[in-house]
This record gives sequence, structure tokens and C-alpha cells, in this order.
Amino acid sequence: MPETDYKTVLPEGWTRPRGFAHAVVAGGTRSVRISGQLGKQNGQGEVAAGSDFGTQWRYAMENLVTVLKAAGGEPKQIVMLRAYVTDINAFKTSGPAIGEAWGATLGKHFPAMTLVQVSALIDPHARVEIEGEAILP
Repeated sequence: MPETDYKTVLPEGWTRPRGFAHAVVAGGTRSVRISGQLGKQNGQGEVAAGSDFGTQWRYAMENLVTVLKAAGGEPKQIVMLRAYVTDINAFKTSGPAIGEAWGATLGKHFPAMTLVQVSALIDPHARVEIEGEAILP
């Protein structure tokens, strides 16, 4: 598969962020916008009641990558992620599980990203929803 023209942006004098890029410049011919993916296994059914934050994050990332691959893309072509969480403290305390899930799905690829706390998601058991954008060559 051809490489996407992809370059992260780091303004002069700024500290490199951990786990994301401030901005991404990407060139290609096709864009893929992936709807928010919930933390349910294989995109099926509902989010399991009582499932922990790290597990939901992993399933949401796996689902996002599965949808991207079905569209003909690869994780390294993701240029933007938006994560919606119902508990920012759960995100902060789930760092190791999030890092493990990130490595398993995106490796060392760090696109631009926004993280937002929301009061609720569409599934009453959901704690995480992640959407993304990719540029394909």
C-alpha cells in the first residue's frame, strides 16, 4: 500500500506532546471519517455493564481500526482522533491500559487528538467513544 504523505507539526520552542501531535499535515487523495466507536467487543451489541475504562478504550480503538481497514486504510494513515469520555479522572488513572491499547492498535503513530469529557454517551454503560479521520494515498 502506498505511503500517505504525513508530517507532524511541532512549533519552534514547544515541548513535544506525549501521545499525540499538535497538528498533522497529510497529503493524499481520499479521506476517511470514522464515526464514534464505543468500547464494545467487535462493534457488536451493547457495551458490557461494569466494563472498566481501559477495556472500553481498547475495544473502541480496535473498532476504529477495524472500520478504517474495511475502508481500505491502515492505522498509520490516521491524522485525527477525538475521544469523548464520561470521566476524565478514569482516563488519567487508566494510563497503562490506554498505553497498551494504543500500542496494540496504533503502535508508535501519534496523530493530532482531542479529548473531551461529556456527561453521557448513547449507550448507558459507555465510558469511551472515539472517532477518527484518515488520509489515504
